[in-house]
Amino acid sequence: VQLQASGGGLVQTGGSLRLSCAASGFALDSHNIGWFRQAPGKERVGVSCDDSRSGFKWYHESVRGRFIISRDNAKNTVYLQMNSLETEDTAIYYCAPLRGCSGYGPYGYEYFGPGTLVTVSS
Repeated sequence: VQLQASGGGLVQTGGSLRLSCAASGFALDSHNIGWFRQAPGKERVGVSCDDSRSGFKWYHESVRGRFIISRDNAKNTVYLQMNSLETEDTAIYYCAPLRGCSGYGPYGYEYFGPGTLVTVSS
């Protein structure tokens, strides 16, 4: 059972990236999934999450309107489309299965897969 985040890289301010969270060993369509990030010298925080049953999606206020979480169940992958990137978005991004995704954000993360580094330059 493994989750692997990918798609990070170096991008200029205002640019876009799409991160992927691919699962192996289990079906993502029956799991709530969250995206988290950890900037240098800071704690890991939730960025977005998706409830697999209701389709409810939550976004941190700092990314709302710029990031979009989505799923492709056929590919067993969850995506995070990141637009209008800012230098403050620079971080290692992780995905994780969750116990839940509410209006307060992700909760009950089970484990984190290896992250992917996103660097936004000005």
